[in-house]
Amino acid sequence: MVFPILPLYGSNSIDIVNKNRFLLLAGQSLLDCVSFNGQAQIIDFVQKFKELKLVSIYLNDLNEFSGDDVVNLLNNGISTVFTKQAVLKESLINEFNVPAERIVLFDSKTSSYPNKFVVVDDFKESRIINAQDISLGLFQDSIINAIRTDRDDKLYTTLVVDEYEKCLGLVYSSLESIKIATEKKIGCYYSRSRNEIWIKGLTSGNTQDLVSIEIDCDGDSLKFVVIQNGNNESAKPSFCHLNTESCFGELNYGLQSLEKTLKDRLINAPEDSYTKRLFNDDDLLNAKIKEEAEELTEAVTSKELSWEAADLFYFAMAKLVKNGVSLRHVENNLKMKHLKITRRRGDAKPKFIQNKKQKVEAKVEGERDLTNKKIYLNVIKSSNKDDVEKAISRPIQKTSEIMHLVNPIVQNVKEKGDKALLEYTEKFDGIKLSTPVLCAPFPKEYFEGLTQEMKESLDLSMENVRKFHAAQLQTETMVVETQPGVVCSRFSRPIERVGLYIPGGTAILPSTALMLGVPAKVAKCKEIIFASPPRKSDGKVSPEVVYVASKVGASKIVLAGGAQAVAAMAYGTESVPKVDKILGPGNQFVTAAKMYIQNDTQALCSIDMPAGPSEVLVVCDENADADFVASDLLSQAEHGVDSQVILVGVNLSEKKILEVQDAVDRQANELPRVDIVRKCIAHSTIILCESYEEAFGMSNKYAPEHLILQIENAQKYVSLVDNAGSIFVGQYTPESCGDYSSGTNHTLPTYGYARQYSGVNTSTFQKFITSQQISPEGLQNIGKAVMCVAKVEGLDGHRNAVKIRMQKLGQLPTDFE
Repeated sequence: MVFPILPLYGSNSIDIVNKNRFLLLAGQSLLDCVSFNGQAQIIDFVQKFKELKLVSIYLNDLNEFSGDDVVNLLNNGISTVFTKQAVLKESLINEFNVPAERIVLFDSKTSSYPNKFVVVDDFKESRIINAQDISLGLFQDSIINAIRTDRDDKLYTTLVVDEYEKCLGLVYSSLESIKIATEKKIGCYYSRSRNEIWIKGLTSGNTQDLVSIEIDCDGDSLKFVVIQNGNNESAKPSFCHLNTESCFGELNYGLQSLEKTLKDRLINAPEDSYTKRLFNDDDLLNAKIKEEAEELTEAVTSKELSWEAADLFYFAMAKLVKNGVSLRHVENNLKMKHLKITRRRGDAKPKFIQNKKQKVEAKVEGERDLTNKKIYLNVIKSSNKDDVEKAISRPIQKTSEIMHLVNPIVQNVKEKGDKALLEYTEKFDGIKLSTPVLCAPFPKEYFEGLTQEMKESLDLSMENVRKFHAAQLQTETMVVETQPGVVCSRFSRPIERVGLYIPGGTAILPSTALMLGVPAKVAKCKEIIFASPPRKSDGKVSPEVVYVASKVGASKIVLAGGAQAVAAMAYGTESVPKVDKILGPGNQFVTAAKMYIQNDTQALCSIDMPAGPSEVLVVCDENADADFVASDLLSQAEHGVDSQVILVGVNLSEKKILEVQDAVDRQANELPRVDIVRKCIAHSTIILCESYEEAFGMSNKYAPEHLILQIENAQKYVSLVDNAGSIFVGQYTPESCGDYSSGTNHTLPTYGYARQYSGVNTSTFQKFITSQQISPEGLQNIGKAVMCVAKVEGLDGHRNAVKIRMQKLGQLPTDFE
């Protein structure tokens, strides 16, 4: 059952609905053809009330409406034809090719119309009621009589969904709330916590318009379809008291979310932004739609097709929003197309058609082109500010959705400790462990598969990292006498316990282990804890990571990943010691958990830095080796589709640009991860600058994680760098060396945080303490200044602490106040 009654309308249907708007809440209608003045009046009803899910017609004689008339109505929004005449059904099927499911023949045995299209329900004759006879009371009673509950409080379970059928939350209704909701066409429910009627948005402003009510097949729950309204024009409509779209967090990204975003940008986008240009420039928007449509036709792999389709959807939606056309309008048209029973031939317009010979030739040529499709970067000039802004913009990171998933995990680990950790490892990593921790000395079987060559490579890398970070270690106490008798000092102490997160599972990342573990050892941290998710195959951590852990003196390896590992180290469990600082990269769940615990005073745990997708900016000039440049761009692009790859060229000739592009294409096609590289390079850019100063100005604005200088006399230009995680100077310095073995640290700030953060270094694992010692002479030199400032701040206790000392030393007059 969808709704207990089926309103029957005649020629005055529009007037009846306008007078009794509650009738639309049924979501269904039956139109008596005999009472209407032709097809036009029926189609007018369909067009005016598009929110109705089911609109059927009642017809018993083709003399009233011809078969062609019926076909036309079915092509224009009518769902099904109700009839008592078997001969009429046979005629429509055999003579007019109407699908059998679109004709509902009365079943005399059950006295019902078994409808199976759009809405599945057996409509008994007793449920078909003339609309003009349906009062609000009758309408409400029909709902109340059709539902049942086994709850002691007599409340009815109510599922609330939006107009796109996305679930907003589970609530409860009472008889009174149902009556208010249907009378006012609003979201009205019953609050069990407050034990009273709850009109949604009465206090928050997040009101709801009620679109329809449905009853489930067992008659024991309701479904309210609503339109959510924000509390002001710029507010995001929310259902939950946590100000999220639903009680299950934010709704998934999709066309509806895109529509909301573009509507907001139509009003609020900065005047010089790319999106604003799209809205203001018809030619540009139309060109982008055609461009993306063409790229979609050229796409071959599933990844290419989904990528290009998403681009096309974006620009198509921008045109809809600009012209005030909603996604609901589009879906109504899709519904109309779905209801059609006669189809067009489907031929394309002549200008898009080639003759057969050209078609075959184009197909062969096209297959060759797509198989060897050039992997080229986009090329723009620095003078085009809009294009530059788009090229250096990073993807928007929305953590609210992730936090709704992360918060319960963190809380569960805090409360249940090892038990929760083991449960999450089984759930997320697919392995059941008896203990969540591997203690040092680590068992021999964990080193199996580790080759001598790998040991030597790791040893070399660790030694270089040790040398560089040992040179940074501040062991001397800094002493400064700021005034005679006033001695200030500063000295370092290691952070006692550190937790180092090493991504794992299917990946093997010993480089991250050594980049974090070696500086921690150099800084003399008292306890080093590793955390890495176990392999699904055997529940172990890769031997390379275990080897590094043993070399740096790690006491334990937590066999867990994700938010649960971060929580375990931040709060401690029965087996996992609580740490003072957590470091290391990870996915969005790891990053969200790190941000959470950093702001929780109960955890008393800091982190290294925020994280985002990996990125590189290469500055090159005409003298750069195109192969070297390409290899640096690709070493970053293979990290993932969301990696940021930018090449800033200084006075590059067309020939040099083509050399670089061809080198990128050639090398990319030789890489195992070419599909990932292809997608990354598709949104990567070459920005053409006219001077080195302009190039470095652009680099400083972007603040890259990795900055590679492939220019003549590269060292000379290092002084122009203000913002970067790490710099790779000269043509023989690839980023890869810094990632593994040169000695610098590869854990670097991303997402533009190089403006504020340094990469991981020895001091990352230290804290600095200051001290001061003041003699009587020193007190006499600064005491009066201290008292003066304390007095103006109204802190007499501070002032008195100096005054009482100076008086006992005889440094103040006896009458000094």
